Amino acid sequence: MKLKTITVGEAGEGVRLVTLSRPDAANALSTAMGEELLALWKAMAKDPKVRVAVLTGAGRFFCAGADLKERDGMTDAAWGEQHVMFEAMIRAQLSCPFPIIAAVNGAAMGGGCEMALACDFAWGSDTARLGLPEVGLGIIPGLGGTQYIVRAAGARRASELLMSGLPIDATQALDFGLLNRVVPADELMPQVLERARVIASKAPLSVRALKAVVQGGAALRLDKAMALELVQYNRLFKTKDRREGVAAFNQKRTAVFRGE
Repeated sequence: MKLKTITVGEAGEGVRLVTLSRPDAANALSTAMGEELLALWKAMAKDPKVRVAVLTGAGRFFCAGADLKERDGMTDAAWGEQHVMFEAMIRAQLSCPFPIIAAVNGAAMGGGCEMALACDFAWGSDTARLGLPEVGLGIIPGLGGTQYIVRAAGARRASELLMSGLPIDATQALDFGLLNRVVPADELMPQVLERARVIASKAPLSVRALKAVVQGGAALRLDKAMALELVQYNRLFKTKDRREGVAAFNQKRTAVFRGE
């Protein structure tokens, strides 16, 4: 896959590093970037070798949001067509069976903030800022941002963030539950990649099952969510990886999981 707006690298066995790479444009989400991310997430979702992905930005920004220079003068029809593609892009990201970790290295605004919040969890540098400024442009977030914020921060905090359109710094994002951890800027990528490698070392079928039950169970009643958990549990205890995990524990060695 030839990519012009993003880069993809291997950062350890089973770990893929996806970098938004339009640093001269603050990694703004253009049509080309959206199309490349859509194709990439779809392709990676089918690759059993991928166990974890890390999403970050090149340079000082994570992503400034939709490319407003590209959108300047865009017809309503063209705007709508572009957004349909962006919707498909975020759904492809959400549908990936493996965990995706956001490494928010700088400003994550609008669609960039939504991409970070659509990850399974996010770490940020102490220079990170997050915001959904769409209200100042005459629109609202359209890639799930209103719902991610409500689920993470609660309706009252979400209302203030969304209706003011003002960004928050990394410390406040941590307090609101939008970030899991904040670290010094020069330590962000080493620490996030180390956490990704830890996750990649675990039983991949178990990690994927955990993603499925966390995402699927969040919208269910407790009894339904527990039933969903048991479906995955009952499937996993019959796997070769479960036998390997128990054997490795008793033999005091590192388990070698093969996703079987």
